[in-house]
Amino acid sequence: MASTPRRRALLALSAAALAAPLLAQAPAHARPVAAPDPVARAQATSAALEQKVRAFWTRERMLSATPMERLLNPTSAQRRTLSRAQGPGLVAPLAFPYGGGTWTGGGQVVRTTGRVFFTYQGRTASCSGSAVISQNRSTVITAGHCVKLDGAWHTNWVFVPGYDNGNAPYGTWTARQTLATAQWAASENITYDVGAAVLNPLNGQYLTDVVGGQAIGFNQSRTQPMYAFGYPAAAPYDGSTLTYCSGTTSSSLLYGSIGLVCDMTGGSSGGPWFSGFDESTGTGTLNSVNSYRLNFPLLDRYMYGPYFGSEAQALYQQAQTA
Repeated sequence: MASTPRRRALLALSAAALAAPLLAQAPAHARPVAAPDPVARAQATSAALEQKVRAFWTRERMLSATPMERLLNPTSAQRRTLSRAQGPGLVAPLAFPYGGGTWTGGGQVVRTTGRVFFTYQGRTASCSGSAVISQNRSTVITAGHCVKLDGAWHTNWVFVPGYDNGNAPYGTWTARQTLATAQWAASENITYDVGAAVLNPLNGQYLTDVVGGQAIGFNQSRTQPMYAFGYPAAAPYDGSTLTYCSGTTSSSLLYGSIGLVCDMTGGSSGGPWFSGFDESTGTGTLNSVNSYRLNFPLLDRYMYGPYFGSEAQALYQQAQTA
């Protein structure tokens, strides 16, 4: 397969989402702008398919799901550039900056962030994601490679908000549609590694009516204090608990990304990055997602995320009105 920006970067991470006022309107800065149309793929579009997908994801399957990067072709550039695992280190919140550890602060982020589970090339895999404020009250934002990779869309796609060591305290939510930016859908361009899912109601309720939703913003500063969350499942983590990093982001020359010092590993892909994050309430403005790491000197300390510009905005607009 020809080399692409996606294959020259490590797609290391995985699955979930949460919080904000139940019926809050989308932020004023989230207005539609001109950008290529995102691409959508139908998922569980009937009650029978919903039931089948939900039954597939037993607690045992969730516990055994593999972080995405461990399922990549071992001969690919992604596999060759896997980042070295770093020590975990646990710390309570209110430590800024911080390179990675279990989140113990509570707040809405515990409900709105979750693990994403899906089938990739016939194997069970995981990512992370976040519930956001939306018109349909059913939108989750994640990474593009958490909805499509190597030319194929993932199947059996579910979101488990508040995931905790195999438990789904707010239920297992099936996707009726997954979406990716036009650039990711066409060529899996790492610069636009953003995906979304529109979820089916569960027990007659919409997602953000149950867990809340985070605000989302676009075209913001590339250099600002941010918090990143996810469920890293590759060593030294095991995917059982919500993990975070915090620090001031930097603008990267690689793929137009932004970077944050962070040791989260595979399984955290798609987890939310928040600007203006309030530790006391667990709320902020979603402004990127965990995307990839690089095994280059000095750069291997960083997690990289796509810049949320007009392409990510178009994706959000299409998802929230689906």
